[in-house]
Amino acid sequence: MRPRIRDASDKLRPTRSSSFHHDGEPKFHRKHPPPLRTMFGRWRKWTVLVAAIWIQASTGTNFDFSAYSSHLKSVLGISQVRLNYLAVASDLGKAFGWSSGIALGYFPLSVVLFAAAAMGFVGYGVQWLVITNIITLPYSLVFLCCLLAGLSICWFNTACFILCIRHFPTNRALALSLTVSFNGISAALYSLAFNAINPSSSNLYLLLNSLVPLVVSLASLYPVLVKPSLDTTPDSESSRRHDSHVFAIMNVVAVVTSFHLLLSSSSASARLHLFGAIFLLVFPLCAPLLVYARDYYFPDITNQRLHNDSSGYVMLNIDELKMQKASVTTGTAKEGNVVRLGDEHSFGLLISRLEFWLYYIAYFCGGTIGLVYSNNLGQIAQSLGQSSTTLVTIYSSFSFFGRLLSAAPDFMHKRFRLTRTGWFTIALLPTPFAFFLLAISSLQQTALQTATALIGLSSGFIFAAAVSITSELFGPNSVGVNHNILITNIPVGSLLYGFIAASIYEANANPEIRTFVSDSVVCIGRDCYHRTFVLWGFLSLLGLAWSLLLCLRTKPVYHRLEQDRVSVTTSSYKDIDSM
Repeated sequence: MRPRIRDASDKLRPTRSSSFHHDGEPKFHRKHPPPLRTMFGRWRKWTVLVAAIWIQASTGTNFDFSAYSSHLKSVLGISQVRLNYLAVASDLGKAFGWSSGIALGYFPLSVVLFAAAAMGFVGYGVQWLVITNIITLPYSLVFLCCLLAGLSICWFNTACFILCIRHFPTNRALALSLTVSFNGISAALYSLAFNAINPSSSNLYLLLNSLVPLVVSLASLYPVLVKPSLDTTPDSESSRRHDSHVFAIMNVVAVVTSFHLLLSSSSASARLHLFGAIFLLVFPLCAPLLVYARDYYFPDITNQRLHNDSSGYVMLNIDELKMQKASVTTGTAKEGNVVRLGDEHSFGLLISRLEFWLYYIAYFCGGTIGLVYSNNLGQIAQSLGQSSTTLVTIYSSFSFFGRLLSAAPDFMHKRFRLTRTGWFTIALLPTPFAFFLLAISSLQQTALQTATALIGLSSGFIFAAAVSITSELFGPNSVGVNHNILITNIPVGSLLYGFIAASIYEANANPEIRTFVSDSVVCIGRDCYHRTFVLWGFLSLLGLAWSLLLCLRTKPVYHRLEQDRVSVTTSSYKDIDSM
């Protein structure tokens, strides 16, 4: 009698004796540990993400401008308006940020990274020489140094965006939100280092801004140059499960890091807290290894979760739906003006989109106002007799929380079918509330800190979510150029909003409460920023209205994407059942 030939399904069908207990429950066997070469190959992908985290954590140097701005104003002997122009110069570097996207077309990523480090080293280093009275420069050259420093930040950001997009194509939004979130803690990190090294010298901020990004770029050079493969795990389902667990651990570590920095601002042991912060920044390197160990030593839990997940909701991304290209003509859009998620947009096509201009104005009246507020924290604190370092730390820490929350659309997609532009609208809500709170309150310490936390939370979410929104609406491969075109609203807003705030500030510095040091004017009292807060509150309401229009216009696009997602998932299960 000829033996029966088993087919592929027989190989996959477990036998009662080998794969089940006597009571019928499934029995799992511990897998052999993967070879060290395989584990190292998988781990290298995560070193790229950790390198991007380090870069972002050290290069949000524009957020600590208010910590040394009063000292810089005194040394240069300039007015509040001219000090505002220096803040604008730092933001003006973002108007040329598109140059980083072009540079990546001709040079390796490592060259772009070190070009950014060199620009920051010169831009901040020369300012440090000026503020310490080692050299004397005219105002125009200091302005150029601020512009160069701001440009370096854009180049750093573009390098990190490209690292995340290239190495995490299926988890692009999670990688971007995680890395961009660490950009929000830069001010808190530098404030902690400032308190640990020499809390009596505010010019130390400029020295740290010059040296730390260069050192971090050197430390990040290896994972940037190695270029690990995009998919080192043959089992795609196992790879996705593994990635989600590693991202979960890293997000938990990020929250712990933020709380650590927030609590350390009121502690005397600054050096101990600084070493703790450095440890928390290095710890994400261990997250993939913890997941590997869990998968090996607790296979029952791992396999049971994999079995349960296989019958649940499967999250797909835009790349998996490219062949279907979700397209909808929204609202009253004319024929030919069709929104297609994932399509690449050239400059000409970008500026012809109504969605882009709705997005641009919402960002201009939302996140940009929050950034200008942070630039003025030094003078706001000085006018009210409070500590600028504490306010900078609060803004930085809550900006970090906001950036982490930008991943909410990816973690909460099962419960809340809200588009990413819808989350963008919700993120704008705290900003007008905070400014009106500042306007109607007596600006006591509690109200000021609460409003600063709300503005930081809102701005942080917007800064991080904007990268994913730009990638979805205008193409992931063009994000290096298109996102830098979007943030040209920042220097425009910095100039406009900052000039208004500076003019109101100086107008309220009457002879009884003003102090002259050359052209420098110091305003003391509640009236210095009261009208500014009212104006910013109404402008942020305008940004909220425009973001709501953007949400309504793009909602059909995301709805069509969800329909395609469901249809692809259903057809996939039908194919499996037929097999």
